[in-house]
Amino acid sequence: MINKVNKSIIIFCVFAFGFFLSNLLRSITATLTPILTLEFELSAGNLGLLAGGYFIGFSIMQIPLGFLLDRHGPKKIISSFLLIAVVATISFAIAKSFSGLLISRIFIGVGVSACMMGPLTGYRVWFAEKYQQRANSWMLMFANLGFVSSTLPVQLLLPVIGWRWIFILISILILISIILILLFIPSWNLKDEKNNETNKGKLSEIWTNKFFISCIPLGFFNYGGVMAIQTLWAGPWMLNVAGYSELQSATGLFLINITMLFAYFIWGYILPKISEIGIDTMKLIKIGLPISYISLLIIILAGQAAGAIYFTIYILTSIVISLTQPAIAISFDKKLAGKSLTSFNVLLFSGTFFMQWGIGLIIDYCKYLGFEQIKSYQISFSVFFIVCIFSYIYFIIKNKNE
Repeated sequence: MINKVNKSIIIFCVFAFGFFLSNLLRSITATLTPILTLEFELSAGNLGLLAGGYFIGFSIMQIPLGFLLDRHGPKKIISSFLLIAVVATISFAIAKSFSGLLISRIFIGVGVSACMMGPLTGYRVWFAEKYQQRANSWMLMFANLGFVSSTLPVQLLLPVIGWRWIFILISILILISIILILLFIPSWNLKDEKNNETNKGKLSEIWTNKFFISCIPLGFFNYGGVMAIQTLWAGPWMLNVAGYSELQSATGLFLINITMLFAYFIWGYILPKISEIGIDTMKLIKIGLPISYISLLIIILAGQAAGAIYFTIYILTSIVISLTQPAIAISFDKKLAGKSLTSFNVLLFSGTFFMQWGIGLIIDYCKYLGFEQIKSYQISFSVFFIVCIFSYIYFIIKNKNE
């Protein structure tokens, strides 16, 4: 275990910077929706596919990433993968077609695919168990800092340097992140951490685990859908349903993400204290998720009246879904740290891609059937709502005795 506070803080901050950049790249398409739609003539389906391209690349790397992290450790793997992200980000900046944007975005997803699971694998080995949920929540706080930076700051930068130069600037920041990782992150000493049996852990142990199985629909549909809305569809809803201007939409996204930044900070601080008084993760998930479903239903029913405040409340009440990830990691032995985390990430990010694209396809199909734009959005979000309810019921049934 790391016993020096300063060293652990430095490690956390270096990892958090890389994760901040990965989430800036993840959510930036929501702010760029109007300009990319106009410049490349994108439909709602194509917009969802482009935003989801990040998650395709991210998802396909998760299983091999688990093996690589367990064997070689975060320092070597994250720094190597981020080199791919540098090239892909520059490629996105100079793309001249939708296909060029999509391919670049897929490889951006590949390049930043270790920025969350790498740190969590390290925390699972280096940090005491009671602080792992706090570290997870505070990493998500930096994720929301990335989301915040992708909203109003990007909107204000657009007329100054343009969206292409914004991506060039991000690529430079990724290079700085690589340097920091190489300088400050410890090497993976398997003998010292007693992880010399790491690679004996089998993937089948994870995918046949009862608790993991119970979280599959929640991770894919519910968690993936929350991320799809936060990083993409909240923006188009505000533009096309609530009637926001581009600046108002970017400001609304800023409000959502700045709220979540502080929420994850407080959440990470109080989680260990909640555990100490006997309220475990399972209880929090079972009690908290229905509140988020009520918030989503209110958005659907409110229609045009549902603006930034409504989405802020929905994302905020969905915070309990984030507990599934560290809960899964803790439920397995340390030798399976990387594999268990990346296995769940396959569900989360493939689900985010599926939900981002799927919501857009349903909107387009409803328009094709003759529904008005507002009604098309309401129908699409209603489908997501129903899927979430069934995912929750499945989770409850599988864990009815817990």
